[in-house]
Amino acid sequence: MVEVRVSIASKVSEYLVDPVVRQLGYLFNYRNNIGDLSEKVEKLRGAMERQQHSVDEAKRNGEVIFDDVPQWLTRDDDCFNGLCPNLKSRYQLSRAARKKAGVAVQIRGDGHFEPVSYLPPLQQIRSPPSEALPSRLMALNEVMEALREVNVNKIGVWGLGGVGKSTLVKQVVEQAAQEKLFEKVVMASVLQTPDMKRIQGELADKLGMKLEEESEEGRATRQHQRMKAEKTILVILDDIWAEVELEKNWSSFSYRSPQGMQITANFQKQRRLIKPNGAGDDTIENPELQQIAIEVAKLLAGLPLALVTVATTLKNKSLPLWRDALQRLKRPTPANIGGMDAKVYSSLKLSYDYLEGDEVKPFFLLCAIISSGNIYIVDLLYYAMGLRLFKGTSTLEEAKDRTDTLVDNLKASNLLLETGYNAVVRMHDVVRNVAVIVASKENHECALQQTTLRKEDWPSMDELRKIIWKLEILTLRYSNIEELPREIAELTHLRLFDLLGSSKLKVIPPHLISSLARIENLCMGNSFAHWEMEGKSNACLAKLNHLTLLTSLDIQIPDDKLFPEDRVFDNLVRFKIFIGDVWLWEESCKTDRILKLSKCDTSLLHVVDGMSKLLKRTEDLHLHELCGGIDALSKLDGEGFLELKHLNVESSPRIEYIMRSMDLTPSCLVFPVMETLSLNQLINLQEVNHGQFSTGSFGCLRKVEVEDCDGLKFLFSLSVGSSLSKLEEIRVSRCKNMVELISRGWQEIKEDGIINVPLLFPELRHLTLEELPKLKNILCLFEEKSILSNQLCFMSANTLEADTGNNLTYAM
Repeated sequence: MVEVRVSIASKVSEYLVDPVVRQLGYLFNYRNNIGDLSEKVEKLRGAMERQQHSVDEAKRNGEVIFDDVPQWLTRDDDCFNGLCPNLKSRYQLSRAARKKAGVAVQIRGDGHFEPVSYLPPLQQIRSPPSEALPSRLMALNEVMEALREVNVNKIGVWGLGGVGKSTLVKQVVEQAAQEKLFEKVVMASVLQTPDMKRIQGELADKLGMKLEEESEEGRATRQHQRMKAEKTILVILDDIWAEVELEKNWSSFSYRSPQGMQITANFQKQRRLIKPNGAGDDTIENPELQQIAIEVAKLLAGLPLALVTVATTLKNKSLPLWRDALQRLKRPTPANIGGMDAKVYSSLKLSYDYLEGDEVKPFFLLCAIISSGNIYIVDLLYYAMGLRLFKGTSTLEEAKDRTDTLVDNLKASNLLLETGYNAVVRMHDVVRNVAVIVASKENHECALQQTTLRKEDWPSMDELRKIIWKLEILTLRYSNIEELPREIAELTHLRLFDLLGSSKLKVIPPHLISSLARIENLCMGNSFAHWEMEGKSNACLAKLNHLTLLTSLDIQIPDDKLFPEDRVFDNLVRFKIFIGDVWLWEESCKTDRILKLSKCDTSLLHVVDGMSKLLKRTEDLHLHELCGGIDALSKLDGEGFLELKHLNVESSPRIEYIMRSMDLTPSCLVFPVMETLSLNQLINLQEVNHGQFSTGSFGCLRKVEVEDCDGLKFLFSLSVGSSLSKLEEIRVSRCKNMVELISRGWQEIKEDGIINVPLLFPELRHLTLEELPKLKNILCLFEEKSILSNQLCFMSANTLEADTGNNLTYAM
């Protein structure tokens, strides 16, 4: 009987009590269920966003998307629908929330395809608008009219070298982007000797795709498929010298020397010879000199390259020199100038003749000889030293300074061009051709030619040993060498040893490096990284202490425990030191002194003498996954990082402050020359700046990027924010607790209660705010008994993007 009663009670509970409790639970657990739903929906939203990025990247690469992926992304579930917290409907909402939470979990589970990260496609680098000649405006308008024609699918821009075709094409890119004629605009340079793999690579970078095929035909097919995915695309191929078989390299594309449309630059008489683009804003006041300038302009026939180079050459020169230049330009052009326009040749030869100094002319010819594309400044240094071009330089550092000076001189003369990278320049093809002609006519030692060396002309082994022992520069760049031979230790005159890119190098005999006592420059970037402690069978970092003349060092160290504690790096003027195994090597960098640290113990960094000195001299600092007891970066350099220009800190949960005044020397400036600040995944970061700082701190800051810093409630204090007069760009994303960008503490209120607000961010151009759910104000000023003494001002931003996901009550 007892068992029967228990069974009955159990059934009653199952059918009556449990459902009632469950239904009451919906009512009493309303907040928990709604909160649980919100959390699961947020996770689902993030998962869907990640998968959408993955799909977008796959499409950029021309890949086909599996059918179930877009179906999952477009599921028409109502998990994202808002819920109204009406007391009368709590029961229904709580019950619905419980069910929706289950649906959200199921959807998220169905979406586990493959976690990926993504890179945004490269944006076309745009040049600032320039004042165009009327003839070029006419040509630009003609090209733009043709682009707007639906039936036109190919346009040729034809002209002699130096007439301004490349400049015109760049203006077409700008205009097409402004008018939004095409969804995608990509551009590549063909050059005199086309390298199809390079051209395909340039276009792939702009398309945001990866080409994994080895053959040109395979890469072409893949790229063509990718281009077909765009509704409208403009492909620009610049600097074409001869017929190019584009139909072989891009399937349906074909190209012949343009017959139907030729656009040339017509000369317009102007009194503006010394004011072409890039040559300055000076005007000629002397009437006699004005007349000569007009005659010179007529002789140059309006050719942009000729105008720019001659204008730069004659700028601020005397009247006799102008007269001399005019006579030179009137002289007959020599024969054998390779079909080049005579006026262009004469103008560039004039600029060459007027180069001042014994070293600059052979250096200019060297630039033309060593490369037909990008010119690496380090290569110029190597060749110039080998040819003994520099007089009066006793160290590599002096030679490097001389090289940089000559490069700057040639750039100022428009004979060398910028590339956007401080380590690379380039030369206009027409300028290069003139230089090669000059070098051959003058029988200059820089006029190197490829020759075949006969066996009988090769030096004997005894002679070769004598030569090698006196070797000063040895480069094994991008070699496949796996072990350095011990005999290299006998090169006791070696001053520069370059192993860049020799990634297969695994063994360096322990005492080899210390034997090279005269080494001044040691480059081991993207190369040897198998350092060991002293006494082992491989190279040891402590041995670098014997290189007392070392001033330039590029090196990778896998573990901070291998870093020497003595003064190994005291004399370094230039360095690129990467510690940790997460860094990708970069050849072209913004500065000369770069330090990247990963998984380093911060409690030891500031006490190790060598590292402490490096931190004080670093210009570009990257910190990743820092560990140890330090909670503020200011403890790493109590003097305020006086030389730091770029700071990037990421994935370091122990960091609570970037700069804290209590850690610093009294009255010291903080980050006085810093230009960019990037903070990412510092989940416990409380403040960027804590305390009061001297005027001038942060004063050069131009760009700030902050992502995933959930503990951050504001970006800067008002005292620091008011000093950011050069700030151009602010990007803040996914900081869950950020309330305002600029915060004013009570200590910044004057005794009379009046708040003086200066002009904030007068140079601000771009402001991006994304996924900041608690953001209410850009700047909070309104408090009881406080009065604004002057109006809050921001410079109007060119780009303002706000996707905060909340109600932003006050922005600007």
